[in-house]
Amino acid sequence: MTEQDFIPKAYPKRLNNGNVTWSSPSNIALVKYWGKKEHQIPENPSISFTLNHCKTLTTLSYTKKEHSDSFSFDVFLNGEQKDDFKPKIETFFKRVEDYLPFLKDYHFKIETSNTFPHSSGIASSASGMSALALCLVSIEIELRDVSLSTVEKSFFNKKASFLARLGSGSACRSIEGDLIVWGTHKEIEGSSDLFGVKYPYEVHANFKNYQDTILLVDKGEKQVSSTIGHNLMHHHPFASRRFEQAHENMSKLINIFKNGDVDAFVKIVESEALTLHAMMMTSMPYFILMKPNTLEIINEIWAYRNETNSKVCFTLDAGANVHVLYPENEKDTVIEFIKTNLVAYCQNGHYISDQIGFGAQQLVSEN
Repeated sequence: MTEQDFIPKAYPKRLNNGNVTWSSPSNIALVKYWGKKEHQIPENPSISFTLNHCKTLTTLSYTKKEHSDSFSFDVFLNGEQKDDFKPKIETFFKRVEDYLPFLKDYHFKIETSNTFPHSSGIASSASGMSALALCLVSIEIELRDVSLSTVEKSFFNKKASFLARLGSGSACRSIEGDLIVWGTHKEIEGSSDLFGVKYPYEVHANFKNYQDTILLVDKGEKQVSSTIGHNLMHHHPFASRRFEQAHENMSKLINIFKNGDVDAFVKIVESEALTLHAMMMTSMPYFILMKPNTLEIINEIWAYRNETNSKVCFTLDAGANVHVLYPENEKDTVIEFIKTNLVAYCQNGHYISDQIGFGAQQLVSEN
């Protein structure tokens, strides 16, 4: 598919007002996306677990305008108007207008809330932009006056992922679950730079219902935005080798997911997390997003694994917080380890327990 496939023909139906609600989860990348080309195209493929409980709930209400001359919308987070969110959403609307030509025909009220703390290091932009994209494509389905057949549902998911990507790259991995690939990879059929797709091959039972406990080391705003961090890859001295490494790790994971080799999985996931931060520390300007307690947690996990032969491991996003990943059959023992050894390193003792989920869910649709 190409971008042209997402440009609609004239809409046969008119809508005056209505609303739609979607819940969309965050995700955690196993192979990291870091560095992008124009139009939110990734420099390398990535693969992620879709989370289950860390999600954004968005209701999009719309009212027909008399004049279609500009974007018109208000944004609310937890019932409080958030004008500081408007520039990012306006940028998003400008990027997707060709694919959603009705945007200037309506005034929108965007009401959103998260099941996790905003700016906690959990990817709220991923869940937030994917939820908004899903709402917008739902409105378009009404304007097109079509039913969601199997073919239409597949196209719906691809278009929602395609649009979400234009708001936040990783958002394209939050439409479905439980294991999502974004970025073209020669060994993964159907993979695309334009949208995320469900991982198409065999996944061993060892990786079903995987657990993720997020340790909130630092709940403050990130020191460096993801956009700035991605842009620093353009002239990074190690960028080309990093992109090759990501492709290689994706290839390795195909066999790992098939044969259930959790030890090999752990090595790739932790290496990817540390490589992500290594790229930040060796860019120009350079920066460090880990905190001392991030390193304490990593060392505690390594010591625990050596002592118990546990399959627990960690991964990191572009921040200080730690995602602790572990198989479902270790849930009770790892949670006890977290409470005993790791909670002390969390800000105010805060952590969130989650597991791998199955993607976004439409909760209400009234038109």
